Amino acid sequence: MVPSLGTSRYLSDCLESAVASEGVCVEIFLVHPASVTPTLEPLPGLEVLATRREVGFSMACNLGIAKCAAEYIALLNDDAIVEPQWARQLIAALAAAPRAAAAQGVNLQMASQERMDGRGLEFNRSWQAIQIGHGDPPPATSEPAEEIFGVSATAAIYRRATLACVASSDSEIFDVGLESYYEDVDLACRLRAAGFSALSVPAARALHAGAATTESRPLHRYSLIYGNRYLVLARARGRDFWPSLPRLLGRDLLDLGRAVLSMDSQKSLGIMNGWVRAGRNLKSFAHSGEPTVRSNEIQGQREQ
Repeated sequence: MVPSLGTSRYLSDCLESAVASEGVCVEIFLVHPASVTPTLEPLPGLEVLATRREVGFSMACNLGIAKCAAEYIALLNDDAIVEPQWARQLIAALAAAPRAAAAQGVNLQMASQERMDGRGLEFNRSWQAIQIGHGDPPPATSEPAEEIFGVSATAAIYRRATLACVASSDSEIFDVGLESYYEDVDLACRLRAAGFSALSVPAARALHAGAATTESRPLHRYSLIYGNRYLVLARARGRDFWPSLPRLLGRDLLDLGRAVLSMDSQKSLGIMNGWVRAGRNLKSFAHSGEPTVRSNEIQGQREQ
């Protein structure tokens, strides 16, 4: 399933790479707004879902997932290109680990393929969600799969049955209130709270350009990143969220200071807009109950 605004220059290559997957039966749902009609070559198994208006990543994913009846559901950003063995390797890893809800491979940077974009999600000590191994050389493809906190929806495969376990009452998988960014972190937290794990599979490889859709709207992008972080953590951390708030704000102030010094007005305004976004929506995410995800359950805890 490929959510898209229809403007990514990598969209055709993304879809063609999915169709070329070996050892699996492929059906592709491309979700994009009807106001944009991408020029695409006919591809077997491709179904286009045109929305009446532009929707966020979360809603686009939910629309595509609702149309798919397969046991395993792959999500691909429209700037990600997967290798032919990608899907087969991830499905095999999931089949061997019944409690694993999702798996992702090693995503390599499109512009620098000797470096990783990431191989999974974790939190750093400032409670920012980060890509594991970003900028590092990739592990050997022969290395075994390992458990991680969660997968990035950039390029991942989910087990349908586990998604049903954490869906809201209206069958919503990704929280549409988050729109884009941290929506996969939120889903990872909910799957972890339900007792499921996630896998990183070095044998599966993909290339990722990064921000190909949102690069033209950096202020909006930063607003979502910095605002959604508070919302997701408020939901996952429960009453433990409030004592961690000074650390969250401290890291944001550090990032804001760096953005101001570098004269990055889009990031500076985006961080502050993110605070407004978080304040406006925090009530619907925060709760006073036990944390659904505890600190010792989170892999890594590194600083970045």
